[in-house]
Amino acid sequence: MALSMTARTIDPSRSTMSDAIVEVRDICKRYGDIEALRNINLQFERGKLTTLLGPSGCGKTTLLKIIAGLVPSTSGEIRVNGKVVTGPGPERAFVFQDFALMPWATVLRNVAFGLELKGVPQAERNRVAKHYISEVGLTGFEEKYPHELSGGMRQRVGIARAFSVNADVLLLDEPFSAVDEQNRRKFQEDLLQLVEKERKTFLFVTHSIEEAVYVSDRIVLLSPRPGRVSQIIEPNIDRSAAPDVIRRDKGYLDVVEEIWQGLRQYAE
Repeated sequence: MALSMTARTIDPSRSTMSDAIVEVRDICKRYGDIEALRNINLQFERGKLTTLLGPSGCGKTTLLKIIAGLVPSTSGEIRVNGKVVTGPGPERAFVFQDFALMPWATVLRNVAFGLELKGVPQAERNRVAKHYISEVGLTGFEEKYPHELSGGMRQRVGIARAFSVNADVLLLDEPFSAVDEQNRRKFQEDLLQLVEKERKTFLFVTHSIEEAVYVSDRIVLLSPRPGRVSQIIEPNIDRSAAPDVIRRDKGYLDVVEEIWQGLRQYAE
């Protein structure tokens, strides 16, 4: 039986949210003579997962890092909870594609590191860290070091570290790109459970159309460089259905194909 999945395409110029936690206002970014982003205007809703999707070089990761405060914009501004972003802040946490773990520190210390920087007492930060280590399925690995873990496990540590600081906004830069397909699908399921449980705002970058449609409440399609918002799609997936049912559903497959047709002209 087909799911009642009705994807919705939104006019970017009319996309406003009453519960926006992140606001991107007229963001432009240049690297010398190269224009990476042009006039990006977006809002990201509290408790939802939005994916940035587009061809290689369209500025997805650049935009994510500007929102994180890791890279300055050339013009425009980012607001989080109504405040202008001038650099990294405790209300935002970044999950890097390359894990960015401290190789000399155990899993427990890596996950608790953000709390350590905040001056949280050791007993409390270890309690919080152990909770999120359990949430990502790494109980029993607290005293292991990054070199003793698989790539997928190291990425779980990075995700647990991001959650441990209790940030309002989680920014994930292709977090599953280094794992095999089996683990990638498992991670997608885990991510959806965390989105539902934590009610944080997630900004997610991926190159996978299937992944974007599967995990997202909203997908922002960016044009080739200079990156501009070309389309916003809400897949409206029925999450009550089993994963294998969703992945085979005609509505899901139609949205994947629609996005592919829009992006294939940019494929190298």
